[in-house]
Amino acid sequence: MRALLAGFVLFCALSVSLGATAPILSLSSDETVQGGFLYGKTQPGTTLTLDGRPVLVSADGRFFLAFHYNAGPAAMLNATRPNGETEEYKIKVKAREFNVERIDGLPPAKVTAPPERQKRIAAESAKKRAARTQQGIQLDWTDGFIEPVKTYRVSGVYGSQRILNGVPKRPHYGIDMAAPAGTAVVAPAGGVVTLAESDFWYEGGLIFLDHGHGLQSAFLHLSAVDVEVGAVVKKGDRLGAVGSTGRSTGPHLDWRVNWGKVWIDPQLLLAAQPLP
Repeated sequence: MRALLAGFVLFCALSVSLGATAPILSLSSDETVQGGFLYGKTQPGTTLTLDGRPVLVSADGRFFLAFHYNAGPAAMLNATRPNGETEEYKIKVKAREFNVERIDGLPPAKVTAPPERQKRIAAESAKKRAARTQQGIQLDWTDGFIEPVKTYRVSGVYGSQRILNGVPKRPHYGIDMAAPAGTAVVAPAGGVVTLAESDFWYEGGLIFLDHGHGLQSAFLHLSAVDVEVGAVVKKGDRLGAVGSTGRSTGPHLDWRVNWGKVWIDPQLLLAAQPLP
């Protein structure tokens, strides 16, 4: 009996050592939606790619994934352990229906910026591109997100699109939060200010806030910009005030969030909790 028991214990030990290893990583879900995202954790030192694009992993193994408004129906996440073991994960991306609005009979200047403004717009676009390349490794995004405006009415949603005089415009990549002019705008998560401008052609008062790992917030149409480039802010700190500057028809905050070149639905961020 002792010999049989010893043999059984040895068999169990071999089964554990030779059997399948634990999964390389864990995700907040195995599926998401267009404009959605996932939180993840993995073994420190693991390298990740999402559809071939490198994904930044923190020193303690945390990472973030996002999916554009027209992504899908699936994305492939590849992981490689420090010991060379690999694993592939298929992430389902569910399609969404977005609002499309047609408006005809508008003056041409309301559809396309006049030629005399093109030089200015090009210079401002260059500033925005440069600011978006400043991606820190801080982990402010792991603490979750709060509303940048406390009391508001949703006047514009993510993914909606307008066709003006028959010309399709870019989808709306943010959420419009209508509130009285002067209402405080606060940081939805901590971060570093990478752009702070008071008078851009399209956006008016504009702030970029880098939350780390390629995740950035943009705040448009501000009537006041109360931070400077390089400022380090905490969640809830004041950034500026709601306004109707730039190409705006009424007081509101247009809050946008991007992960690199991928635009995320900010409303989804508010409803989610990062992995512990």
